Amino acid sequence: MIMKIGVDIGGTKCAVVLGDHNGIAKKIRFETKGPEETIANIKYAVASLADHADAIGISCGGPLDAKKGLILSPPNLLGWDRIPITAILSEAFGMPAYLCNDADACALAEYRYGSGKGTENMIFLTFGTGMGAGLILNGKLYTGTNGMAGEIGHIRLENYGPVGYGKRGSFESFCSGGGIAQIGRMLALEQLQQGNALSWCQNAGELDRITAKLLAEHAFEGDKTALEVYRICGEMLGRGISVLIDILNPEMIVIGSIYSRSGALLEKHMEEVLKKEALPASRAQCRIAPAMLGEQIGDYGALAVAYGI
Repeated sequence: MIMKIGVDIGGTKCAVVLGDHNGIAKKIRFETKGPEETIANIKYAVASLADHADAIGISCGGPLDAKKGLILSPPNLLGWDRIPITAILSEAFGMPAYLCNDADACALAEYRYGSGKGTENMIFLTFGTGMGAGLILNGKLYTGTNGMAGEIGHIRLENYGPVGYGKRGSFESFCSGGGIAQIGRMLALEQLQQGNALSWCQNAGELDRITAKLLAEHAFEGDKTALEVYRICGEMLGRGISVLIDILNPEMIVIGSIYSRSGALLEKHMEEVLKKEALPASRAQCRIAPAMLGEQIGDYGALAVAYGI
């Protein structure tokens, strides 16, 4: 059986996988270093799998030019400036290679292997360190005119609020790990100024240690301030999703990372806003579900890219 190779290039780790439509058969992992050493390691790993494959998919954080196969200096990959990664691998192994940003690759992963399997119109929301979207429309990945489609995190939801994606009050500023932490710090400072120490923040010197994970832990334990943080986030999540539902009329929205772990803290507030904001006929046709692939989504994303975009 002819299989595919996926290459997931991350800021600290890389993975090279072999698999097909049934899933991953073999995986090789190593540290991400400079471009020369890392590409040599990628080639070595691909060479050990190439006899069983006919295409290579590459997932990498942006910015990049997927059409030209170029990695364009991602902030977490120092020195990776205009690296023609698809040409390098295609010429080395005599098979087509495709490049995709990590949000779009994750969308393809959930569409082909995960919660979105069997759909035609699906949106994947990253909801992790940032908020981005991958769009599957009419059974195909939609990337826009210059590959910038899906930057949902940049949409402004409020004139004032935390800062994310370089914009105060953006979707990402309310619905991301960093955004949740910012909201938590603001509410904690408010409580401290009123003379109310919190179990998870006793003084102003502890504000910087507040994270989305810490807040979720205390919210699940019933802490009122932590629950308020997730209420705000959940309502903004509903507001942002209502825009997607009204404009794109998807049959499914799959949400990763934080929603997969903390959806129980968000869902009620999200649904209340969706009921008010989204068109009822469109909302009725759209299921919202957590991502299924968990920590393996990057591996499956790279593998899915190998099927062509």
